[in-house]
Amino acid sequence: MKLGYHLGYWSSGPPEGALDAVLKAEELGFDSVWTAEGYGSDAFTPLAWWGASTSRIKLGTNIVQMSARTPTATAMHALTLDHLSGGRFVLGLGASGPQVVEGWYGQPYPKPLARTREYVDIVRKVVAREAPVTHDGQHFQLPLRGGTGLGKALKSTVHPFRKEIPIFLAAEGPKNVALSAEICDGWLPLFFSPKSDAFYRTALQEGFSRPGARHGFGDFEVAASVPVLVHDDVEEAASWIKPSLALYIGGMGAKAVNFHHDVFARMGYEDVADKVQELYLAGRKDEAIAAIPTSLVEDTSLIGPAEKIRDELAAWDETVVTTLLLRGDAATLTTVAETLS
Repeated sequence: MKLGYHLGYWSSGPPEGALDAVLKAEELGFDSVWTAEGYGSDAFTPLAWWGASTSRIKLGTNIVQMSARTPTATAMHALTLDHLSGGRFVLGLGASGPQVVEGWYGQPYPKPLARTREYVDIVRKVVAREAPVTHDGQHFQLPLRGGTGLGKALKSTVHPFRKEIPIFLAAEGPKNVALSAEICDGWLPLFFSPKSDAFYRTALQEGFSRPGARHGFGDFEVAASVPVLVHDDVEEAASWIKPSLALYIGGMGAKAVNFHHDVFARMGYEDVADKVQELYLAGRKDEAIAAIPTSLVEDTSLIGPAEKIRDELAAWDETVVTTLLLRGDAATLTTVAETLS
């Protein structure tokens, strides 16, 4: 498996030492570096800023939220970054959830799969630059129906550096995972576990088997965000990851619509996920964190002494994952790279 570095999205401000970590990742031979966005920092600006100091490593978004921009605006970002990076850009997209889509962006959330299909199709048309872009869909129309009636089909003024820019899709549910296999070049899973490999293989195969699918298992990328903590004490290492898990399982989404909660329920932790969500939404965050068993952390992370991590890595090697996306500062990346080498 390849290694990538995931910077994530900012909390209250720019993360310290980010550029040093990006440069260390390139020095260590990492394949890619990724940025994200929630409802604060955007994904494109930090990637361009820090990526400008690199020369080889791929630059990806994990993820850009589709509701934040029209498909053509996202394609403009992609065209621009691909030129500036010399063809190193990877566009990672995601639907996010209804709380953010409707509460922050003021856009409708229903039918996210159909909207994603149209969105990706438009982005590809813009990047290919083979003709003025037209699209008459349920969610997007180019030119817009109605309005002044003066809308004109246009073609990007910028000629693409590449006729195709790789598009990855963030997905957790089986239908969305299948969609990533059908219309995209890669899948960005969150909270992947080797124990769930068969489930995801089935979903991916469903997408690969559809007419017009672009790839198969042999040339499809799966870049999974996986916490890796080298530490002599497994329980202490797990304690550093549990707060983030509690946030995602308990608080990242409405009670009835939380895709992260559903991932762990399918993994066999439904009772745990329900309890964590109940406690977190009640404001009892410390209790929610304490309700997460270390076994859950170990199923989705690589933690503990170096020898233990190397032994467990064999199970990950047998999965659909092609790239492990790591987090941490420059020193952490060095330690983890040495452990996984």
